[in-house]
Amino acid sequence: MNKRPLLFAVDNLTYHYLPDKLVLESVTLDVYQGESLAILGANGSGKSTLLKLLSGLIFPIQGQITAFGHELTENALQDPVFLQPFRQKVGFVFQNSDAQLFSATVWDELAFAPLQSGLSPEETTYRVEDVAKLLGIEHLLERPPYRLSGGEKKKVALACVLSVNPEVLFLDEPTNGLDPRTQFWLVEFLMALKQAGKTIITATHDLSIVEDIAERAIVVNENHTLAADGPVLQILSDRKLLLDVNLIHERSHFHVGASRQHG
Repeated sequence: MNKRPLLFAVDNLTYHYLPDKLVLESVTLDVYQGESLAILGANGSGKSTLLKLLSGLIFPIQGQITAFGHELTENALQDPVFLQPFRQKVGFVFQNSDAQLFSATVWDELAFAPLQSGLSPEETTYRVEDVAKLLGIEHLLERPPYRLSGGEKKKVALACVLSVNPEVLFLDEPTNGLDPRTQFWLVEFLMALKQAGKTIITATHDLSIVEDIAERAIVVNENHTLAADGPVLQILSDRKLLLDVNLIHERSHFHVGASRQHG
């Protein structure tokens, strides 16, 4: 039995975009405080949709999601008493950074969430400078986001989320499109957040990063149901499972236990 506080409870969740476009079916799982959880699945399996459901960006057709002890529904998020604390507790980093960057400068991007949360201009300035230093993007603060490289945009998107210091961090395919140097930096940074006790939930099909960023993994099958839930090493060692859910090819040579060392 897990002794950590329960953050999310998903009960018999089903979601489809159209009546004939099933995305998730009969999904049940719990997420506890301080967990580092990877949601694994092939493209189109529904893992990104599950991430959006947990973060209150979309809502289930059937079933129930409880977040921080309250049912997570569209009506609940229209109530400011629930909405503001919930949005401060969770942060979402999209697969495509352009989907969440819209301000004239990086400074404005980083200041947006703290100001919307009701922080004073002075506190907002402190948050912006602090998170920019944390991610090493002080030199980008006056730059327009659309002029940045893909790796720089990813750092800015992550900084926007961290500027309100959320309890839970959702990441959708975080290494997608990144060069090797930026990917290595991101994995190291997520490892540090994990060690600091953040709850990190990552949707990915990149098995090379999973052992470093997560302790537990759930696997979504191509039929949009949960195929497995367990410790990362156990999941990654199950070659038949990975083949069945189309995460590896039969000729793939995937090695478990090669977790990187870092300072």
